[in-house]
Amino acid sequence: MIQQQIKEQLKESMKARDGVRTLVLKGLLSAFTNELVAQKRKPSEELGDEDALNVIKRAVKQRKDSIEQFKKGGREDLASSEQAELEILNAYLPATMSKEEITKIAQAKKEELGIEDKAKIGILIGALMKDLKDKADGGDVKEVVEKLF
Repeated sequence: MIQQQIKEQLKESMKARDGVRTLVLKGLLSAFTNELVAQKRKPSEELGDEDALNVIKRAVKQRKDSIEQFKKGGREDLASSEQAELEILNAYLPATMSKEEITKIAQAKKEELGIEDKAKIGILIGALMKDLKDKADGGDVKEVVEKLF
């Protein structure tokens, strides 16, 4: 169970006095509790791995958005601290496909669906995301598909 694994790693990071890792793991455990409450379950229960991964993915997306905003605002110091947190979170996610692998699948799906004009790009992205649900990053899929047209 991911939640149990994170609890154990939190203890280790606290003993090692790893401030950033401890902060990130405490935040994740808090997010897990919030998710349980949102699902009308007891906070003392544990989330299943699928729900836990969804919470981690949301945290990753928040960090990416924050990094982008901080860089736009010229705050490299804040962007680098968010980047450090992002790297810790990424360790809990399954490996995603490279853009080259996505391109091969996207090209095949484009031909399979017979999509030739850019107006139907949304249909192609939707079909790919359905196939690559947890295997590829949505931003990467969108970027690859846009390059095909």
